[in-house]
Amino acid sequence: MKKSSLTILGCHSSIPTKKFYPTAQILEMKGSIFLIDCGEGTQVQLRKAKIKFNKIIHIFISHLHGDHFFGLIGLLSTFHLLGREQSVNIYAPKGLKDIINTHFKWSYTRIKYCIDYIELSSNKLEKIMENEKIEVYTIPLKHRIYTNGFLFKEKLSNRKLNMEEIKKIPDINIVHYQDLKIGKNFKTNEGIIIPNCQLTFDPPKILSYAFCSDTSYYSPIIDHIKYIDLLYHESTFLKTEEIRANNTGHSTANQAAYIAKKAKVKKLILGHYSNRFPNIKDFEKEAKKIFYNVVASEPLKKYYLDQ
Repeated sequence: MKKSSLTILGCHSSIPTKKFYPTAQILEMKGSIFLIDCGEGTQVQLRKAKIKFNKIIHIFISHLHGDHFFGLIGLLSTFHLLGREQSVNIYAPKGLKDIINTHFKWSYTRIKYCIDYIELSSNKLEKIMENEKIEVYTIPLKHRIYTNGFLFKEKLSNRKLNMEEIKKIPDINIVHYQDLKIGKNFKTNEGIIIPNCQLTFDPPKILSYAFCSDTSYYSPIIDHIKYIDLLYHESTFLKTEEIRANNTGHSTANQAAYIAKKAKVKKLILGHYSNRFPNIKDFEKEAKKIFYNVVASEPLKKYYLDQ
């Protein structure tokens, strides 16, 4: 199975440029592929990143400002043109369903697959998706309109069998493997208890990722993202434009760094840059004065959650 990773498709704010597209990301975790936001140009970037369209089952939209979903109608239409049959789950604020259905209605498009809308309205941390390996939660954010971030957490895996040690115990056979994987000790036919830790290895470390955009500096975020492995926090402005950031519901690079520092996250990724700042390394430089492990995201760069 591939290592859990985040691929940045778009990392700029409202206006696309020759080099940068608005927000869109691909999170690969435990065999699942999640699309987070879908700004203009997402399809192009997906192809450049060699992401298979049919692998995208779950799409998460943070809010209904266009730079976070204007690429979605085109992507859903492409799914249709490619003959998709598998359903798609879209987690988004109320209103997106009406927007998409209006387009399909007036373009006389009858898609051949099902779109399931999970409409978000809570202002609290809320579990919105779960399978046998992953849980996904909303993170309430502070923006000009209703907005959520998303927290992705791996579930604890089974322990790994130590076959070298297992083969030394004749009484152990394949029917005992599942009990060993879930942590049970083994009792031999002679009544000897063999500790599970002697027969298995620890499971892989649980990894986590949080997406926080768009938002002004909002301290309640901190408790929701404590100790996570990777945090993407918007940094639309530099500190020189802090008043503008507050007035528009956005953050500065140093504010994002303070959130990361207070939450004790392992790594911070910045993004959602305003076009008024031509050098994205300025964001990284500003944030590093506060939080050491930070990087300014770039298009098509991949970041691993365990690094």
